[in-house]
Amino acid sequence: MNRRSFVIKSGVVAGTTLAASMIPGSVSCSSPADHVGVGLIGCKNMGFSDLKAFLDEDNVTCIALCDIDKMILEERALEIEKLKNKRPQIFTDFRKLLELKEINVVIIGTPDHWHALMMMMALEAGKHVYVEKPMGHSIEECLLMVKAAAKYPGLVVQVGMWQRSCKHWLDASDYVRSGKLGDVSLVKAWIYKGMGEPVPAQPDSQAPDYVDYNMWLGPAPKRPFNKNRFHYDFRWFWDYAGGAMTDWGVHLLDFALYGMKAGYPQTIAPGGGCYLNKGVIETPDIQQAIYGYPNHTMIWECGLIPRMGPYGMHHGVSFTGTRGTLIVSRNGWMVNSEVSNKNQKKYLDNVPNQPPIGGLKEHVKNFLNGIRRGEKPNASVEVGAQTAIISEMGNIAYRTGNLLHWDTKTMKFEEEAANKLAKLTYREPWKLPVF
Repeated sequence: MNRRSFVIKSGVVAGTTLAASMIPGSVSCSSPADHVGVGLIGCKNMGFSDLKAFLDEDNVTCIALCDIDKMILEERALEIEKLKNKRPQIFTDFRKLLELKEINVVIIGTPDHWHALMMMMALEAGKHVYVEKPMGHSIEECLLMVKAAAKYPGLVVQVGMWQRSCKHWLDASDYVRSGKLGDVSLVKAWIYKGMGEPVPAQPDSQAPDYVDYNMWLGPAPKRPFNKNRFHYDFRWFWDYAGGAMTDWGVHLLDFALYGMKAGYPQTIAPGGGCYLNKGVIETPDIQQAIYGYPNHTMIWECGLIPRMGPYGMHHGVSFTGTRGTLIVSRNGWMVNSEVSNKNQKKYLDNVPNQPPIGGLKEHVKNFLNGIRRGEKPNASVEVGAQTAIISEMGNIAYRTGNLLHWDTKTMKFEEEAANKLAKLTYREPWKLPVF
């Protein structure tokens, strides 16, 4: 697919095109001394945390910020100006940011429904991309994003699954793979968010005059403005996100998969419902998804209101084997031994809690090393796609209410109702490109 057809198909508003200045490629770096110019799209929450982690590194400059909320945009621009003694350029239309030649890296910190289109347009503009998780908002998007990244092999893409740069998660996975736990047939991943109370109902209203609501919606369906569908709470509506499953699930399921060297499941069974937030949000406030593999079962579990989950923990991943159970979270990892019925002796030595090591800083450093030294991204598009797709599977099982069967060869469900939910219908004039 040539550049012209990409620009047309990627949803440029009628009567406009991306400027020719987008064509030049990215900076060619070989050492930390090489300067990297960064632009951020989506400034309110995690995107800004990402940006600050970038600015902690040597020879990184914030060139521009983009957000559809002018109040947030101005607030963040002032913060950067105070931090770095230089005010970044500001935009409410991300395409203007992509036109800047001095930007080498684009951080995408928008709601999930924008990730795919922005990532592909940034690559087409010759920019390296750091895209927040979940990488895509549908199975179709994720598969297309992998193809897009392959089209630009000289550009680095890192998904914001920063636990991939935490040594203790990798150490815990190595222990699981060592065989010390015996035969592992049960893996659990969970998040109990501890919101405490249901999301309060809000009436539809006019969008604030400082918000470009039409641009915020982008490819999502046209709907009245509602505070509950905006900023943080967007994640509880199917138009824009996938609830706790794609908010935390991509982090935790990622290591449930990694520790077991597991690929795609054969079956996905649903559970849960929207009980305490019924009629206010769309995604479940209690959810289970049971993933069937040839030799083990993987269970996802979430609760929005309570905080205490399995093992009394807010979040985590556990691997239960015949000889013991390993539990890992962002706070570290530990192992509890099973006890023999014959002699009441432990099968293995308990491992006391091992401290957390690494995080967002290491993830950003790995990404910059990919640009400057050719280091492989710890959370590549392939990693991001698989975990996002498996998270989507759990949500699709919930939405259909049925046991689903997955065919890895075709990357489709056997059930046609599920395949319909594997794609999104983009609102005009935005369109996904065709590769």
